[in-house]
Amino acid sequence: MGKLGFFAPDEQVELIRGEIIIKAAKTTFHSVCNSLLLGELCTLAIKKAIVRGQEPIILSTTDSEPEPDVVIARNRSDRYLASHPEPADILLVIEVSDSTLKYDRETKLSLYAESGIANYWIFNLVDRQLEMHSEPYQKRQGDFNYRSQKVVLQNEAVVIPGFPDLSLDLSLVFPA
Repeated sequence: MGKLGFFAPDEQVELIRGEIIIKAAKTTFHSVCNSLLLGELCTLAIKKAIVRGQEPIILSTTDSEPEPDVVIARNRSDRYLASHPEPADILLVIEVSDSTLKYDRETKLSLYAESGIANYWIFNLVDRQLEMHSEPYQKRQGDFNYRSQKVVLQNEAVVIPGFPDLSLDLSLVFPA
């Protein structure tokens, strides 16, 4: 639809549950954190996984193609040229959140859990902490969440899912 001119060239949109959603404008704080995060993850995961920034993923069971801030996907020989990553390819989805914190905690969290995304992180810029979610499950009909939820402070380090030997120092990601 973008190629057909339905949206302005600089308008950022994503498909969520069959609806086209206009993405919120990014603050400078968000952009800096996202850039630092991508740099650190690319350095850590080099040759071990594919790190994608603000690119679509396919969640066919929910009729969605969100564009998370960061995705770590399994290595694939075609580098995802044939198709965007799907849940089976994805090791970790990350959203960097300030003005979209409620949306990322509710709508995106439920969407990723329903799609079977094993690990979902929210870099909460409001409280300057990382919120880690794992073990997706269905609470009741149409209500999805994660069984395991952990908060990590900005001066701590975390292990990257799927890579027990890779540790991310959060003080290098949260802008001072």
